[in-house]
Amino acid sequence: MKNSILALMAICAITFLGCENSNGQANAKRLSKPAAEWKKVLNANAYHIMVESGTEPPFHNAYHDNHQKGVYVSAATGEVLFSSEDKFDSGTGWPSFVKPVDPKKIKIVTDTSYGTTRDEVIEASTGLHLGHVFDDGPANRGGKRYCMNSGALKFIKQQ
Repeated sequence: MKNSILALMAICAITFLGCENSNGQANAKRLSKPAAEWKKVLNANAYHIMVESGTEPPFHNAYHDNHQKGVYVSAATGEVLFSSEDKFDSGTGWPSFVKPVDPKKIKIVTDTSYGTTRDEVIEASTGLHLGHVFDDGPANRGGKRYCMNSGALKFIKQQ
């Protein structure tokens, strides 16, 4: 009985951490430049998310409830990654998109943290962590949910 309760608690924790990632050990091997260099150009929150593969709390981040028209660029490089036209309310508390603006600007890599396998989204040119992609997005728009961290992005409002 005790083992069943522990297993159930572990499953709940994994589910809750739907956009959470590992402590960044695997990420450090694929970065385009040393972590110390990124620390000079990123703010503390962006560094934690992008270099250390951290996450931000759901519903307590800059863009989960942003409904303005514009584009979302990498906080590290300024590359356009996502558009407000492809953003939707997933109910998860993180900004979610049905697709990237240019699939060549991101890479999908396997993330095996927390005892599960997920698809991690990284910026192709830098290797920096952005979030995860799941197969539970709107079916009529391709079925994908790119669950991103606001701290890895900057929003540029459309004029």
